[in-house]
Amino acid sequence: MRVPAHSVCTAIRDDIVAGVHERGGRLTEELLARRYGVSRVPVREALRTLEAEGFVVTRRHAGACVAEPTEQEAADLLEVRTLLEPLAAARAAQRRTDAHLKVLRGLVRLGQERSRSGLGEDLRSLGGWFHETLAQASQSPGLSALLTQLRHKIAWMYVVESPAAPAESWAEHAAILDAVVRRDPERARALTTAHAERTTAAHRLRSARRAGRVRDSQHAVNTVSLRN
Repeated sequence: MRVPAHSVCTAIRDDIVAGVHERGGRLTEELLARRYGVSRVPVREALRTLEAEGFVVTRRHAGACVAEPTEQEAADLLEVRTLLEPLAAARAAQRRTDAHLKVLRGLVRLGQERSRSGLGEDLRSLGGWFHETLAQASQSPGLSALLTQLRHKIAWMYVVESPAAPAESWAEHAAILDAVVRRDPERARALTTAHAERTTAAHRLRSARRAGRVRDSQHAVNTVSLRN
């Protein structure tokens, strides 16, 4: 049975984000097909998708390679996220369904419980699920897809320091949810903007040891580390 190209794309993207495929490293169709147990056709399609997303570049005489984003490109992603997440929150306040609210309430409740009890190992994942659900609640497929792609790329380039006061972070999530529940798009936008700006300060580029070779910001940065 033919494996869908999007499944292969997800697998390659996940390995790029995890550092399995080093920045600047070649991505040959033959080796990838062997690694993922598929034919070269879905690999070829996946590489085209990943190139469009910015994870892969095609170089003369080298073929497909893992991209090497510059420091400025990495910083730009955080800025774009700060612009798009508030828009998604505002639309979510206008378009959310009861099903979205149920999931968001459950995530906030669990996040607050974990932060109070000191069981914060998975708080970052819970925060990511909260923002992903918020984007889905906007019922704007294009916007939601952009934010998902941003989260993948930010996770590839950055590491996020654990918040010093996780309870405060989840209080911010709860306030955003309250604005969405009340169908108050401007308050949802303002609160999400403040939250995104605060969490941006916790991001630092991944270390060269994890990412591969080091170059200065005029070339490609192979330093990194993330997530929200």
